[in-house]
Amino acid sequence: MLVLLAAAALLLRAGYVRFQKSAYPQKYPEIVGKSAEKYGLEPELVYAVIRAESNFDPDARSRAGALGLMQLMPETFDWLQRKQDGKIVYAREDLLRPEVNVDYGCRYFSMMIKKYGVLRTAACAYNAGTGAVDEWLADAALSPDGKNLRRVPYEETRNYADAVERNYEQYKKLYRSKES
Repeated sequence: MLVLLAAAALLLRAGYVRFQKSAYPQKYPEIVGKSAEKYGLEPELVYAVIRAESNFDPDARSRAGALGLMQLMPETFDWLQRKQDGKIVYAREDLLRPEVNVDYGCRYFSMMIKKYGVLRTAACAYNAGTGAVDEWLADAALSPDGKNLRRVPYEETRNYADAVERNYEQYKKLYRSKES
């Protein structure tokens, strides 16, 4: 009887893990892996951002005009291209190509992490822009140390940063465990 209960528990656990992995997929593994490595990001973090931004819809378009899996603004995309080699190589519509979007999205997110040094602050900058985040960090009521945000004034950005952090923890739990 004990053996049957243990077997049933293992089957339930396996089913739960499969269900969780379907909710937290790892789509575009070659693209994500390559870009994550290129920019020094963990693939689980990239998946967390993609899930929060577009839920893996490569054709996603926001009301604000952000495009693709990692929801880059066309202006940011153009700036990143100019910063790389002084010219624009890709058209804005190329942001709907997963390999282009993830590469430039990872590049930008890694820049935010290097600039701010704190994942939550970097996620807020990725969502709300560096200008807004720099202002928040300068406000002692919002940031006691100029690095961490005690409070995020924009509800959308606060919810976004919460989602990225939750997704990241879930991806690490699901895909780094020995049972995966």
